[in-house]
Amino acid sequence: MLTLGLDSKPKLSRETFELLRDIVYSKSGVYFGDNKRYLLETRLLRRLDEKNLKTFEDYYYFLSYDADRDREYQHLINSIVTNETSFFRDPVQLDVFKKGIVPRVLEEKIKNGSKTIRVWSAACSTGEEPYTLAMMLLEEGLPQKGWTIEVIGTDISDNVLRAALSAKYDRYTLRNTPEVYLRKYFQFSGGETFTVSPKVTELVKFKKINLIDAFETKMIRGVDIILCRNVLIYFNDTSKKKAVSHLYDSLVKSGFLLVGFSESLHSITRVFRPVSMERSVVYQKM
Repeated sequence: MLTLGLDSKPKLSRETFELLRDIVYSKSGVYFGDNKRYLLETRLLRRLDEKNLKTFEDYYYFLSYDADRDREYQHLINSIVTNETSFFRDPVQLDVFKKGIVPRVLEEKIKNGSKTIRVWSAACSTGEEPYTLAMMLLEEGLPQKGWTIEVIGTDISDNVLRAALSAKYDRYTLRNTPEVYLRKYFQFSGGETFTVSPKVTELVKFKKINLIDAFETKMIRGVDIILCRNVLIYFNDTSKKKAVSHLYDSLVKSGFLLVGFSESLHSITRVFRPVSMERSVVYQKM
């Protein structure tokens, strides 16, 4: 029987919610707890409309048995991921990156005779974070000192990666950007749009990566610093352990991992050493 709400939209039953969240979890590692049923329902309603399906049960059967289900999985992931971000988000943590982590990495690289610094922005959404990191490294004058900068931005959603590659942003996502950065690293494109300068975009490469997929994460190795902020909160313990293990493998010896303020590796792994820097805790590969 079709269950409709007061607005005549289909409602997600508990049984079908559990079936759909299992598919989402198996494909992305993102886990919707029992209290997130309405959230999953809201995010998938558009897919029902676009596929001309009347119920969530119809959508579950489509994902399970339709010949086109493999293509639909990517649309499913695009629908459920969270894309709230901005340039220079969480400035305290960016201070840790600039004043604490980067100087240590540069010192260690010089000892080893290398002048290449590699940074990975994991779950980068529409690209604001990797571009921010590239700008900050440019502000340190590294190219003028003979350094090569490589920034990798990855996400599970191809929709957000297309937006990141366009490098076009509105004023709202630039609301925290210092004026000096706006002048030096953006081009006004008319209206409310700004485009990231080529001297920044040439330093950043984007890849589609699922953090719980061992095969995909193997494509990224030899990274000095990883920022994986406000991502683990969407995973259950099993997915967290998988993702963090893959991030560990991607780091060089003594490399650094920075997670979100509300996140901790305490109950996930002991392979990282917590290090206090600039009023924050970061994790160093042992």
